[in-house]
Amino acid sequence: MPYTKRIFRPGINREGTAYDNEDGWFDCNLIRFRNGHVEKMSGWEKLSSNTYLGTSRALHNWMSLGSNLYLGIGTTFKYYIKDGSVYNDITPIRATTTNGIVFAATNGSSTITATDNAHGAVTGDFVTLAGAVSLGGVVTAAVLNQEYQIASVPSVNTYTFVAKDTAGDTVTANSSDTGNGGSGVDGAYQISVGLDSYVPSAGWGSGTWGSGTFGSTTALTAIGQLRLWTHDNFGENLIINPRGGGIYRWVENNGTSTRALDLSGLATANLVPTLGLQVITSEIDRHLIVLGADPISGSARSGVLDPMLVAFSDQENELEFEPLITNTAGSLRLSSGSNIVGAVKSRQEIIIFTDTSVYSMQFVGPPFTFAINLINEATGLLGPKAAITADSGVYFMSYGSFYIYNGTVEKLPCTVQSYVFSDFNDGQAYKVHAFSNSENNEIGWFYPSASATEIDRYVIYNTQEKVWYYGELERTSWLDSGVVNYPQATKDNYLYQHEIGYDDDGSAMTNVFIESSDFDLDDGDRFTSISSVIPDIRFLQDSNNGSVNIVTKTRNYPGQSLTTRATSEITSSTTKANIRARGRQAVLRVESNDDQSGAGNVSLGWRLGATRIDVKNDGRR
Repeated sequence: MPYTKRIFRPGINREGTAYDNEDGWFDCNLIRFRNGHVEKMSGWEKLSSNTYLGTSRALHNWMSLGSNLYLGIGTTFKYYIKDGSVYNDITPIRATTTNGIVFAATNGSSTITATDNAHGAVTGDFVTLAGAVSLGGVVTAAVLNQEYQIASVPSVNTYTFVAKDTAGDTVTANSSDTGNGGSGVDGAYQISVGLDSYVPSAGWGSGTWGSGTFGSTTALTAIGQLRLWTHDNFGENLIINPRGGGIYRWVENNGTSTRALDLSGLATANLVPTLGLQVITSEIDRHLIVLGADPISGSARSGVLDPMLVAFSDQENELEFEPLITNTAGSLRLSSGSNIVGAVKSRQEIIIFTDTSVYSMQFVGPPFTFAINLINEATGLLGPKAAITADSGVYFMSYGSFYIYNGTVEKLPCTVQSYVFSDFNDGQAYKVHAFSNSENNEIGWFYPSASATEIDRYVIYNTQEKVWYYGELERTSWLDSGVVNYPQATKDNYLYQHEIGYDDDGSAMTNVFIESSDFDLDDGDRFTSISSVIPDIRFLQDSNNGSVNIVTKTRNYPGQSLTTRATSEITSSTTKANIRARGRQAVLRVESNDDQSGAGNVSLGWRLGATRIDVKNDGRR
């Protein structure tokens, strides 16, 4: 029998069985499809060795009028503006204490107890102390007068922290540390941190049936729920909002050494919402929009978040929210759903998602300013970051399906749908982070698998190839190229840039592979043997040293486990790989062999063409 050419259909298909997807691909990791061909995904590298505190959940790039390039990073602990390679902490201050904090230390312990009546802090919050003097021993003024993260809150009037020197090393109090740190100690308390794990914070309480908080309702607040930031620039200034918390503004002219300030507390602010679920700006008409704002009650804001209220400022004035006949400020309330989950900007409109529906918000001018139209019911957004805008429309992840909005809402045919949603942690759905990689025509979602509490996987839809593929990768936030040259993403307190080379931050990318579905060697009845494989692989980098493995597997019946028959190392000079394999059905797997030779070829890229195999009849037994 002559050599048989095998060209597999692009995309991964897991909706059927491995056998009924003959001549297709069935499994993969860290690959993509380009012009119908499989290739290894490009790599990534740290943008700098500097780190930030907390888990990043949101990134935002913008440029000032003076051409300063900024990156906003919202984490579970803080909000930063990256200017150059420096992460500048602009987290807003919640409260300050003047001349009101005293300290107590215990000999042999590094724990310092601070007393500050009605401090309002929770465990994990950050406070900056100033004006303290030495306790008399090793707990000096330099030790006390710095930023600390609160370790515990024994009471409404006290909290503790672990004493450290300016180098970050723990300091243990001695018998001389008996003072109170001075009589004029000041404290600046940053807004409370959020959770790094999602816990429902609205609706029925979390107690067991008939006990605890069961049957009670709780309000949406920024404390006690997953910390998710939204942010948008209003001109060259930045508006930020921790979900369920306040609205804050950072002014570019004041520099990165200044913190964001509460928008409602500024001198000329008028009825600015004090709470919100998301902030977004309408760029064409220059309005600041707060989704899930607290309503106006009399002559002030109520301070109680309305999860379905959309409030918008006067045109060109983010500080004016009082609706008057002389301005364009106002509010609208959505009716379908129980809370606004998220929103994204699209062409000439803002798409707002509730937990059950999709709305379009468009500027129509005075006297109504905005019109909101219900587009679709019974199709809500899975999480606040689960929607992304691309050239072809708005793509979003809902409950059990993927959708696109481009004038109407349509369900995306998905060949890996059951694979994704059957191994998905529904309890951490709010961590889902949609992303776009425009240079590669990719729309994707980072998500946590069923056994994970943090993001550990991704699924991608290629809008040009119309195919799906997936893999394992930990990324908690993502920003496409545009303002910057390469996509940026976050993991483990570092910022990475992607589409750089073919390695993992200087190390070999591991577990890169693609595996075919079963294909019949003859007619599915006769046993056949494979004696050789002629590869068609183009090495994209380090072609003189690089190699991949072609793994041949067989089985006799669909219900049997696959048996690996041969693993053939393929280099740029390989003409043919001789193997011995026998069975009714076969599977081909191509996997990276990065750096296995020890030659340092960690930046290996490759693209797969048409593989030919030599098949011979081998009887029925």
